[in-house]
Amino acid sequence: MRVSTALPWLALAGVVGYISWNDSWPGRHVVGQPALPHEYAMPAGNAAVSGPISYAPAVARAAPAVVNIYTTQTVREQSSPLLEHPWFRFHGEQLPRERTASSLGSGVIVSADGYILTNDHVVASADSIVVALNDGREVPAKVIGTDPDTDLAVLRIALDKLPVLPFKTSPSAVGDVVLAIGNPFGVGQTVTQGIISAIGRSGLGINTYEDFVQTDAAINPGNSGGALIDVSGNLIGINSAIYSRSGGSMGIGFAIPAPSARQVMQEIIANGRVVRGWLGVEISSRAESDSVPSRGTSSDVLIAGVLPGGPGAKSGLHAGDQLLSVDGQSVTSPDQVIRQIGGLKPGDDAEVIILRAGKAQTLKVTMGERPKPRSKAE
Repeated sequence: MRVSTALPWLALAGVVGYISWNDSWPGRHVVGQPALPHEYAMPAGNAAVSGPISYAPAVARAAPAVVNIYTTQTVREQSSPLLEHPWFRFHGEQLPRERTASSLGSGVIVSADGYILTNDHVVASADSIVVALNDGREVPAKVIGTDPDTDLAVLRIALDKLPVLPFKTSPSAVGDVVLAIGNPFGVGQTVTQGIISAIGRSGLGINTYEDFVQTDAAINPGNSGGALIDVSGNLIGINSAIYSRSGGSMGIGFAIPAPSARQVMQEIIANGRVVRGWLGVEISSRAESDSVPSRGTSSDVLIAGVLPGGPGAKSGLHAGDQLLSVDGQSVTSPDQVIRQIGGLKPGDDAEVIILRAGKAQTLKVTMGERPKPRSKAE
């Protein structure tokens, strides 16, 4: 849910929101290199577990590739209806209808020739973007492409031989130590430390496609688009959102995992956008469709609506069908189905097994291309 172009929010028990800072709403918060210590095995018996004395080598490796991003945009003011009266227009003082608002966030250099990953909400609707490097240089940036469905954007600056933050290739696990690097509140580059609290977080309603890494490393306004790294200085994720009742960090932050960010980045660089599969159906859980009786199956994922003339309608899908599997993968949740469909390409054929009137049926569907505007339909 978005309430502004620069800083969307979502209310849960408190607030889940993006973590950029915008001065139009003061005080609001949203969500060769040296050899380094890499993994720590649990010792046998009752021996104490030891970790690195300092994370300084990891920070020294990663910090030069984390940048500050400053944007400006023109905001149109809402005028009072009273001031639209002809007397005020001809005799009264004309009030300005537009003003310039500025906001800030962070970004990660992912290629030596100037490509930068950040959040879409950091640069959305920006009229100008300036990137401040760790070495003090400031340069304008160009938007190569954005993907609002994952809240990612790719920028490029006209510099080369830049420091790069490498993507982590090995799996991460709950309990791994992580460091968050960004520019909270505009005070300058800041590092905080915590652990991975959970992986695969979804169903938060922040983005269309969710598969977050959750961390308790402190992240605050201005950290949006910054780096979540491991103790070897590799990129684990792009910090994107926080959960908070107070508006500040409460130890629940969310980062877009590095594999997802890299895939989106590669597609944007290659095509200027991300092309995803689309069925033209609305997916819901049984809890959201109380009128549909339980049929005693393990899947609680239903088709709540079908777009007339869409790929799903052409394949014979109906509202009320219960999804059992898509393209050979068992259905577990609406979010999993949405991600799976989005991972297919337009023109791909897939088998969809449904339960209708108590009987399982297998349908062949041909994926369409997901429309550019965001919607609940998949």
